[in-house]
Amino acid sequence: MSAFLTLDQLSLAKPDGTPLFENLTLSAGAERIGLVGRNGCGKSTLIAAIAGDVQPARGAIHTHGRFARLEQRFDETLTVAEALGVADALACLARITAGDGTEDDFETADWTLEARLGKALAETGLDAMALDRHLATLSGGERTRVGLARLLLAEPDLILLDEPTNNLDADGRAAVMTLMQRWSGGLIVASHDRALLECVDRIVELTPVGCTVFGGGWRNFAEARDAARARAAQEAETAANKLKSTERKVQQARERKDRSDARGRATRARGDQPKLLLDARAERAEATGARGQQLASRQLGEAESALSEAEARLDIITPLHIDLPACSLPASRQLLTVSGVSMSFGDRHLFGPLSFEMRGPERVAIVGPNGSGKSTLLRLVTGALSPTSGTVTCHTDRIALLDQHVSRLDPARSLIENMKALAPALNDNEARAQLARFAFRGEDALQAVGTLSGGERLRAGLAAAFASPEPPELLLLDEPTNHLDIDAVDLLEAALQAYDGAILAISHDERFLEAIGVERRLTLS
Repeated sequence: MSAFLTLDQLSLAKPDGTPLFENLTLSAGAERIGLVGRNGCGKSTLIAAIAGDVQPARGAIHTHGRFARLEQRFDETLTVAEALGVADALACLARITAGDGTEDDFETADWTLEARLGKALAETGLDAMALDRHLATLSGGERTRVGLARLLLAEPDLILLDEPTNNLDADGRAAVMTLMQRWSGGLIVASHDRALLECVDRIVELTPVGCTVFGGGWRNFAEARDAARARAAQEAETAANKLKSTERKVQQARERKDRSDARGRATRARGDQPKLLLDARAERAEATGARGQQLASRQLGEAESALSEAEARLDIITPLHIDLPACSLPASRQLLTVSGVSMSFGDRHLFGPLSFEMRGPERVAIVGPNGSGKSTLLRLVTGALSPTSGTVTCHTDRIALLDQHVSRLDPARSLIENMKALAPALNDNEARAQLARFAFRGEDALQAVGTLSGGERLRAGLAAAFASPEPPELLLLDEPTNHLDIDAVDLLEAALQAYDGAILAISHDERFLEAIGVERRLTLS
């Protein structure tokens, strides 16, 4: 398999010179490669470097063939033909067909365009799409398909995808998945979408302490990652036990020396042995003691260093764990009643009539395409909006919202200031204690929310949702996994699996919904 791309000892850094990762060596041919790692590890920077937009800090990038990157943001005033980049070429062919072609038209005409365009539109499910439609009239999934068709028209050897399913509905995700499954050339995708990563042939994990290549898709990677975490935990435990053992041996040696010294002092005090002999013994004992202290100091230092290194490795590869406080919600408790609710904005009808109930700690998902009114339904539940018709009755006031933007938090204020604003009854110590439950300890509480990473913002959002003395009985989730790395998603899933309250969730991530135990789906269309 010939390589379209070769990375030779590649190191990338942030604009301020901070290293992202170092010494990545990789060849990519006609295969699908996934890039994973925590937010800020350099996935998007690597995609940009391969595309030629970022210069390496060290190492080299060698390319062979045509590359293309998925365009994900278009001007909504463009037509489909303009977004595809074929409007002028099609106009040229139309003039020639109508008999109005100029000499320049005949020189520049792309006679293969119509066949290539038809194939690209067919492969992306847009063969019935009018090319003069404006993007503003298309759904999110349709716009994604336009971007994919533009990609196919370029006929690249290798395509680059950077978080291609972020903010996409099920239709858009399906379009990206179909492209990946059918693509026969080279493909590199940076993503935290586990379903997407299951389709790749290899996964490259980027970390500040090294880059690792794993064969297979997400399941293989997750198994290798979990095994590495288990090994790191075992190594840390072994190092801790060795340190304890060394400390015991050093203490025992110290106690033996103390006893020997005491016997020597007693003998000297009796005065029944020659002073010359006693001095020689004392000198030997002192030399032996000095050697023993040096040995003990070296052994303790080595054991402490080994433990420190093992714990550092464990901290790097092992995710955080948080326990949400229990709300003790009874199984029969009625929480929410939605009766015949419809919602419209002007002449635009979103959904309805819709009726459902929630009782006890059940988990319900709201699904549907982008623009169908899913977030609006959550705002109806919180009371931020009133329905056009029908009624929404909440039987509890213990409701909290966690969304992808963590909108309850003021980005300009510190964590502790946000906590006290959301729960005025908390004093400084109580607010710090609450933040500590979510792994914000000491000076961490003074960080401004706007400076936090995606995973840190998630923890801050959870801390805000559970800020009140009485934990929420109903937790509303609005695409909480968007913009999160895989470790942060794992953290959220683990926390919600153990949560004993009810959940009403919006998410296009089916694996996330399955992981948190969704039992029922409400479809808006």
